[in-house]
Amino acid sequence: MWCNRSDAFFGACFGAHLFYLVRIMICCGFGHRNVLSKIDDKLDRAVADAVALGRDTFYTGAMGEFDSLFSSAVRRAKNSCPDIKLICVKPYMTKEINKNRDYYNFMYDDVIIPEELIGIYYKGAIKARNRWIVEHSDIVIGYTIRDYGGAYTALKYAERLKKKIFYL
Repeated sequence: MWCNRSDAFFGACFGAHLFYLVRIMICCGFGHRNVLSKIDDKLDRAVADAVALGRDTFYTGAMGEFDSLFSSAVRRAKNSCPDIKLICVKPYMTKEINKNRDYYNFMYDDVIIPEELIGIYYKGAIKARNRWIVEHSDIVIGYTIRDYGGAYTALKYAERLKKKIFYL
Protein backbone atom coordinates (compact mmCIF):
# COMPACT_ATOMS: atom_id res chain seq x y z
CA MET A 1 0.00 0.00 0.00
CA TRP A 2 1.29 3.44 -0.98
CA CYS A 3 0.20 6.52 0.92
CA ASN A 4 1.45 10.05 0.44
CA ARG A 5 -0.67 12.53 2.41
CA SER A 6 1.37 15.48 1.20
CA ASP A 7 -0.07 14.87 -2.28
CA ALA A 8 -3.53 14.30 -0.77
CA PHE A 9 -4.00 11.04 -2.67
CA PHE A 10 -4.30 7.43 -1.55
CA GLY A 11 -3.34 4.61 -3.82
CA ALA A 12 -3.69 0.88 -3.51
CA CYS A 13 -2.21 -2.02 -5.43
CA PHE A 14 -4.12 -5.28 -5.77
CA GLY A 15 -2.21 -8.20 -7.19
CA ALA A 16 0.53 -7.17 -9.55
CA HIS A 17 -1.38 -4.98 -11.99
CA LEU A 18 -4.39 -3.11 -10.61
CA PHE A 19 -3.78 0.42 -9.35
CA TYR A 20 -6.21 3.22 -8.59
CA LEU A 21 -6.17 6.68 -7.04
CA VAL A 22 -8.84 8.20 -4.83
CA ARG A 23 -8.77 11.92 -4.08
CA ILE A 24 -8.85 12.76 -0.40
CA MET A 25 -11.11 15.77 0.11
CA ILE A 26 -9.55 18.07 2.69
CA CYS A 27 -10.86 20.97 4.77
CA CYS A 28 -8.82 23.09 7.16
CA GLY A 29 -9.50 25.86 9.63
CA PHE A 30 -7.66 29.09 10.40
CA GLY A 31 -8.50 31.57 13.11
CA HIS A 32 -6.87 33.86 15.61
CA ARG A 33 -5.23 32.36 18.68
CA ASN A 34 -7.85 34.06 20.89
CA VAL A 35 -11.55 33.85 20.04
CA LEU A 36 -13.57 36.79 21.33
CA SER A 37 -17.08 35.57 20.50
CA LYS A 38 -19.11 32.38 20.65
CA ILE A 39 -18.53 30.57 17.34
CA ASP A 40 -19.27 26.94 18.23
CA ASP A 41 -22.58 26.79 16.33
CA LYS A 42 -21.08 28.50 13.27
CA LEU A 43 -18.15 26.08 13.33
CA ASP A 44 -20.49 23.09 13.62
CA ARG A 45 -22.45 24.35 10.58
CA ALA A 46 -19.30 25.02 8.55
CA VAL A 47 -17.84 21.59 9.33
CA ALA A 48 -21.20 19.94 8.51
CA ASP A 49 -21.29 21.86 5.20
CA ALA A 50 -17.76 20.70 4.38
CA VAL A 51 -18.73 17.08 5.14
CA ALA A 52 -21.86 17.46 2.98
CA LEU A 53 -19.58 18.62 0.14
CA GLY A 54 -17.55 15.42 0.49
CA ARG A 55 -14.69 16.53 2.72
CA ASP A 56 -13.49 13.60 4.81
CA THR A 57 -10.19 14.89 6.19
CA PHE A 58 -9.69 17.98 8.36
CA TYR A 59 -6.32 19.64 9.00
CA THR A 60 -5.62 21.70 12.11
CA GLY A 61 -2.50 23.44 13.36
CA ALA A 62 -3.51 22.82 16.99
CA MET A 63 -1.92 26.02 18.29
CA GLY A 64 -4.64 28.23 19.75
CA GLU A 65 -8.21 28.63 20.91
CA PHE A 66 -9.66 28.66 17.39
CA ASP A 67 -7.81 25.44 16.53
CA SER A 68 -9.19 23.84 19.70
CA LEU A 69 -12.75 24.91 18.83
CA PHE A 70 -12.31 23.76 15.21
CA SER A 71 -11.02 20.36 16.38
CA SER A 72 -13.95 20.00 18.79
CA ALA A 73 -16.41 20.75 15.96
CA VAL A 74 -14.78 18.06 13.79
CA ARG A 75 -14.91 15.55 16.66
CA ARG A 76 -18.62 16.32 17.13
CA ALA A 77 -19.16 15.73 13.41
CA LYS A 78 -17.41 12.35 13.78
CA ASN A 79 -20.33 11.24 15.95
CA SER A 80 -22.55 11.09 12.86
CA CYS A 81 -19.76 10.56 10.28
CA PRO A 82 -17.19 8.28 11.93
CA ASP A 83 -15.10 7.97 8.75
CA ILE A 84 -13.89 11.57 8.76
CA LYS A 85 -10.34 12.18 9.99
CA LEU A 86 -8.83 14.95 12.09
CA ILE A 87 -5.15 15.47 11.31
CA CYS A 88 -2.83 17.65 13.39
CA VAL A 89 -0.23 19.29 11.15
CA LYS A 90 2.84 20.35 13.13
CA PRO A 91 5.44 22.76 11.72
CA TYR A 92 8.37 20.91 13.29
CA MET A 93 9.22 18.13 15.73
CA THR A 94 9.13 19.03 19.42
CA LYS A 95 9.70 17.15 22.66
CA GLU A 96 6.03 17.82 23.43
CA ILE A 97 4.88 15.48 20.65
CA ASN A 98 6.74 12.53 22.16
CA LYS A 99 6.12 13.53 25.78
CA ASN A 100 2.36 13.84 25.21
CA ARG A 101 2.00 10.99 22.72
CA ASP A 102 -1.10 9.57 24.44
CA TYR A 103 -2.81 12.98 24.27
CA TYR A 104 -2.09 13.34 20.55
CA ASN A 105 -3.21 9.77 19.85
CA PHE A 106 -6.48 10.44 21.69
CA MET A 107 -7.19 13.86 20.17
CA TYR A 108 -6.19 13.27 16.53
CA ASP A 109 -6.40 10.49 13.98
CA ASP A 110 -2.88 11.34 12.87
CA VAL A 111 -0.11 13.86 13.54
CA ILE A 112 2.05 14.84 10.59
CA ILE A 113 5.01 17.07 9.89
CA PRO A 114 5.06 17.73 6.14
CA GLU A 115 8.29 16.68 4.49
CA GLU A 116 8.57 20.10 2.84
CA LEU A 117 8.97 21.72 6.28
CA ILE A 118 11.97 19.67 7.36
CA GLY A 119 14.94 21.98 7.83
CA ILE A 120 13.01 25.27 7.78
CA TYR A 121 14.17 27.58 10.55
CA TYR A 122 11.62 27.36 13.35
CA LYS A 123 10.66 31.05 13.23
CA GLY A 124 9.47 30.64 9.64
CA ALA A 125 8.10 27.12 9.99
CA ILE A 126 4.62 28.09 11.22
CA LYS A 127 4.07 30.37 8.19
CA ALA A 128 5.35 27.62 5.89
CA ARG A 129 3.11 25.06 7.61
CA ASN A 130 0.07 27.35 7.17
CA ARG A 131 0.84 27.75 3.46
CA TRP A 132 1.23 23.97 3.13
CA ILE A 133 -2.14 23.39 4.79
CA VAL A 134 -3.87 25.89 2.49
CA GLU A 135 -2.21 24.42 -0.62
CA HIS A 136 -3.35 20.91 0.30
CA SER A 137 -6.93 21.82 1.27
CA ASP A 138 -10.03 22.19 -0.87
CA ILE A 139 -12.10 24.17 1.65
CA VAL A 140 -10.90 26.61 4.31
CA ILE A 141 -12.96 27.63 7.35
CA GLY A 142 -11.85 31.03 8.61
CA TYR A 143 -12.34 33.27 11.62
CA THR A 144 -10.53 36.60 11.75
CA ILE A 145 -11.43 39.86 13.45
CA ARG A 146 -8.31 41.86 12.57
CA ASP A 147 -6.28 42.35 9.43
CA TYR A 148 -2.95 40.95 10.58
CA GLY A 149 -1.50 37.75 12.01
CA GLY A 150 -0.99 34.21 10.82
CA ALA A 151 -4.68 33.36 10.39
CA TYR A 152 -5.33 36.52 8.38
CA THR A 153 -2.28 35.83 6.17
CA ALA A 154 -3.36 32.20 5.62
CA LEU A 155 -6.89 33.25 4.62
CA LYS A 156 -5.54 35.87 2.19
CA TYR A 157 -3.31 33.16 0.69
CA ALA A 158 -6.36 30.88 0.35
CA GLU A 159 -8.17 33.69 -1.47
CA ARG A 160 -5.24 34.10 -3.89
CA LEU A 161 -5.35 30.35 -4.58
CA LYS A 162 -9.12 30.63 -5.15
CA LYS A 163 -9.96 28.12 -2.41
CA LYS A 164 -13.56 27.82 -1.25
CA ILE A 165 -13.68 29.71 2.07
CA PHE A 166 -16.39 29.58 4.73
CA TYR A 167 -16.00 32.77 6.80
CA LEU A 168 -17.48 32.67 10.29
